[in-house]
Amino acid sequence: MTSTAPTWNNQQPSPMPSDRYRAIWDRVPVPDLDRTWPTQRTTTAPLWVPVDLRDGNQALAEPMDPERKRRFFELLISIGYKEIEVGYPSASQTDFDFVRDLVRLDLVPEDVTIVVFTAARDDLIARTYESVEGLPNVVVHMYTATAPTWRSVVLGKDRKALHRLIFDAAQEVARGAGDHPGLRFEFSPEVFNLTEPDFVLDVCNSLTQLWDASPDRPVIHNLPATVEVSTSNVYADQIEYMHRHLERRDSVILSVHPHNDRGTGVACAELAVLAGAQRVEGCLFGNGERTGNVDLVTLALNLHAQGVDPMIDLSDIDMVRRTVEYCNRIAVHERHPYGGDLVYTAFSGTHQDAIKKGFAEHRASAAAAGLDAETAPWAVPYLPIDPADVGRDYQAVIRINSQSGKGGIAHLLQTEYGVTLPRRLQIDFAATVQEAADTSGLEITAEELWTLFCAEYGYRGGLGRWSVEHGADGDRLYVVFDVDGVEVSGEAVATGPVEAMTHVLASKGVDVDVLSGRSEALTGGEAAKARIASATTSGRSSGINV
Repeated sequence: MTSTAPTWNNQQPSPMPSDRYRAIWDRVPVPDLDRTWPTQRTTTAPLWVPVDLRDGNQALAEPMDPERKRRFFELLISIGYKEIEVGYPSASQTDFDFVRDLVRLDLVPEDVTIVVFTAARDDLIARTYESVEGLPNVVVHMYTATAPTWRSVVLGKDRKALHRLIFDAAQEVARGAGDHPGLRFEFSPEVFNLTEPDFVLDVCNSLTQLWDASPDRPVIHNLPATVEVSTSNVYADQIEYMHRHLERRDSVILSVHPHNDRGTGVACAELAVLAGAQRVEGCLFGNGERTGNVDLVTLALNLHAQGVDPMIDLSDIDMVRRTVEYCNRIAVHERHPYGGDLVYTAFSGTHQDAIKKGFAEHRASAAAAGLDAETAPWAVPYLPIDPADVGRDYQAVIRINSQSGKGGIAHLLQTEYGVTLPRRLQIDFAATVQEAADTSGLEITAEELWTLFCAEYGYRGGLGRWSVEHGADGDRLYVVFDVDGVEVSGEAVATGPVEAMTHVLASKGVDVDVLSGRSEALTGGEAAKARIASATTSGRSSGINV
């Protein structure tokens, strides 16, 4: 075969048998429509429905025990989810008992709807209704696989026979509901994204009519990308086709349930919402079969980063992550969007320099506008959101290794030790740090950075207690400090406390030339009261500004 690659691309054919697989267009008809989703914007959050307690739990090597399930449920309630899928009670005694506990212990707030999952089989539907007796707001979620391969290989039914099976089971779902006013219905044509669009539309429309959907009692049609097999734009086209053609559209909640086999579950969900989806099922941090369900944390904070309220409280993301890790017994990756340990951390020198300057500009512009820096508009390079929004502090934003530069080093010394380095000293000291990092191959902590700095520039002590009296003859400084581990004290009078400190040091045999000076708050925020060059009378410092 003749290569069509450009001359600058020297990649060679791999030995992998890629020709075994078919593109989506060769497997199922893809709607050809004059799409509108590319020009849409998301301005409000969809209804989020966590399925961690059912779909996520089924994918765990060790499914959650009752204590872990309850703890996870309480987390979901506490951060604001209002519709929660809690289990597959007809398939698991543990799930059945958990649903009954929700009733027995009165654990469900009045504004929260419980979703229970069932296959399209009469005995399983009956068992499902038995589990939810006594719950005021319930969605009975029935599913059946509809894609051609599943029809032929798994179910052994053609389109007509499968539609009959689904419709008969849906009648049983309707009968079981009786006149329960808070009970609604959901249908999932599993593997929707590999099902012929006309077939799944016929099935969904027939259930909308059977279940007598109305605006005040809408039916949920949930359209899963059960196994991701195409780029996200194809899924968006499939969703827009359904959005346009579903009957009683104002009585149907269009829901999606993307998986992450291609690593694009988040993109699928976001484009599906642009295409008309109103509800998204997924898991916190993306747990689920194979590569997982779509990640509801990432989806919510992606909205937050675009100025849209996600309607979920993730202001303490580390607490959320710890709870999810405990319940799932699966660690969240350090680079996981928004929640990983390293996602607000920069090691690269160019990134560190930009972040340092960005923080300075953010504080300055907030002050100029008379705003609190915590609520001022955010525009700090390399940080898509303010880490403080999700409960992170700024300690780990900049960390030092062999890839770091002078900006990051200066930032750490300033924030951790109150030391402000002049630019020429930043350049000089960066070479020392680079050599140490290259030698060790390890990250350098702020404490190690300070030790290097003191060793390099001959600083042999630390400033301890100090106080200042202001008089007509100048400022009288009383200070206690150590030199080479020996605590000493002294006092001196000068035009300011810094000059007075040089006199005290000189009297102890430590000569100091002050080339530049800068005052710094000893503590941050509202507590920033004590400044070395202010009229404050006493304080404590861990180092001297250079």
